[in-house]
Amino acid sequence: MNSLGEPGRLGELSPRAGNVIGHGYGRPVDVAYRYQTASALAGAELLLATSGGVTETGPALHPYFFRGFLTEPGPAAQALLATAAVARARYFDPNLITSFADPVATSNTDRLRFESFSACCGVHARLDLPPEALDGEPVTSGTTNVDFNPGMRAALAGVVAGGGPMLLRVGSDEVTVTTETTSVTERKVGLPARWVKGFGEVQALAQRMRLVAAIDSAEATRFLGSLPRAARRPLWAVPAGRSLGLVTSPRPGAACLAGPQRLAEFRPLLRSARALRVYAPPAGPGALPMPSAWELDLGTARFTLTLSPDVHRGFSGEGALLDGLAGAAETADADAALVSVLLSWDPVISTVRLEENSGFSPERTVASLTRLAAAGQVGFDLREGAFFHRELPFAVAEKDHPRLAGARALVSAGVVTLVAGGAVVGDSPGHRVTFGSPDDTCTCPWWGKHRGTRGPCKHVLAARLAAAR
Repeated sequence: MNSLGEPGRLGELSPRAGNVIGHGYGRPVDVAYRYQTASALAGAELLLATSGGVTETGPALHPYFFRGFLTEPGPAAQALLATAAVARARYFDPNLITSFADPVATSNTDRLRFESFSACCGVHARLDLPPEALDGEPVTSGTTNVDFNPGMRAALAGVVAGGGPMLLRVGSDEVTVTTETTSVTERKVGLPARWVKGFGEVQALAQRMRLVAAIDSAEATRFLGSLPRAARRPLWAVPAGRSLGLVTSPRPGAACLAGPQRLAEFRPLLRSARALRVYAPPAGPGALPMPSAWELDLGTARFTLTLSPDVHRGFSGEGALLDGLAGAAETADADAALVSVLLSWDPVISTVRLEENSGFSPERTVASLTRLAAAGQVGFDLREGAFFHRELPFAVAEKDHPRLAGARALVSAGVVTLVAGGAVVGDSPGHRVTFGSPDDTCTCPWWGKHRGTRGPCKHVLAARLAAAR
């Protein structure tokens, strides 16, 4: 058992990473979160207690990230509630038991971000509070978990209902010694490794998305109000005049909407909405279900829900990072460590600046960012069209990607035979891998089921590794 914020065994991908977790796919690790106090609302001051985390100067207990007023407190408070609600949601299995429901907060040099995953890891929520949302700038940069206890949620609901100013303070500006008047809230939770893997997968999937529709608040209210409470199979949203319509099959310019009930957290926010933007990868006739992102513009804040391709699918198993991890050079870890130092908590990462400061080629820079993304240190902002720096107090090792580990084992066993246009992988008769564009194919049942929509199978990865050698 480790205390978040205490120095731990360094992760593979960053000299500043905290304790390595994830001993097996989806297996929880017990971590004790210590909060100096419970989050609370003191007068007009909203105090979000943190559990330590990682700051720009290294691991620290209870970093003081931000203290200042919010320019539009009502919508921000409602969006904070929505972020916390997603962390408690169980869209696929209502009987799923989990106690981890504290959003992750990142303070960059000029903005705050709050993120969470649903218990099933099929929905990613992010609240962006850019500079115009904050009356002041963050005091320091870092990433931590934020305590959203029942009292905190009730206090936020009071801000939404009553309005008025709200002073936000993330973290604590001092290390408090336990006395007769000071309490410590400590909770033991099962921290799912799939959360950390999910952060990496979501940013990789987001990079493939493009804006497919933007509608005003009135049309957004109408469209979201018309959604069915559940659908037996994924639907597709398509531009229809100034609004959106739903169809049952994919077509160019459509965004997959699997499980429309997973957009339920938008409803309380519609009164403050200015616009709804929808992002998705390119689709066409015959396309299989794919992820999509739905961004609600709240004026000075943005609230985004990214949905997995199906209700029963969690982001941690999508495999979007596998191509980059498998193709990494032998210097990948050292490259990623250097780039992590150069990130400097930038709210918008300039890859051009990273290339200039590191001396890396564009391909080598992207490979380093992919490596960092696998450890949750890099996110992707669809509105900005750029990466941002986030540094989780945990890291996921390469062994936590079972397909990649399986591919390396196949290569080590010498059961990959390169042939014209591909490879034969495995003992006789083996599986035939065919190199092609845009995706390599395989004859194995796993590839036949997913057809590249969940990343490459281990046989394709093994063939690529062998060909690279």
